[in-house]
Amino acid sequence: MELLEKRILSDGVVLPGNVLKVGSFLNQQIDVELLALLGGEIARLFRESRVTKVLTIEASGIALAAFAAAELRVPVVFAKKTPSSNQSSEVFRTPIVSYTHKNTYMAAVAKEYLSASDRVLIVDDFLATGEALEGLIRITEEAGAFLAGCAVAVEKGFQGGGDSLRRRGIRVEALALIDRMTDREIVFRHEKV
Repeated sequence: MELLEKRILSDGVVLPGNVLKVGSFLNQQIDVELLALLGGEIARLFRESRVTKVLTIEASGIALAAFAAAELRVPVVFAKKTPSSNQSSEVFRTPIVSYTHKNTYMAAVAKEYLSASDRVLIVDDFLATGEALEGLIRITEEAGAFLAGCAVAVEKGFQGGGDSLRRRGIRVEALALIDRMTDREIVFRHEKV
């Protein structure tokens, strides 16, 4: 999506360790007009998939997932990274390694919000090594739900997570797919993956 690529080039910052900082518009300070467009594009890509739930993980994926779900007219369910006192004890739970934070956490979704009758679209802000999406796929499978696919705002293609999922036959759509990046240059992939 050209609009997102332009925004990454103008406002994104490449940090050491292959980290792309886009907090000024995507995942800390949120440009709601941009995210509405991104959510609309995700909905367009998956409209024929008969999605019944959009699944994401807290916290930075929630805004994008909400915009996509609003366009699809379905609920958003998000996996919690830490247990809370008001969370059901009946949960789907899986460990996820965070590339950005360099730690492992247990993601959990209450069983009351995801079932075998659901058609799930997983949405997140980033895809690097694929750990978060893999965890959400495990939760979807544990619920017995159908996986319609995965959509992300930004995929760092050089880190292989998206390619690994695609090799398994999972539909993955990235609105901006980065082939390579340095502190001086970000190069996007435009051919179909």
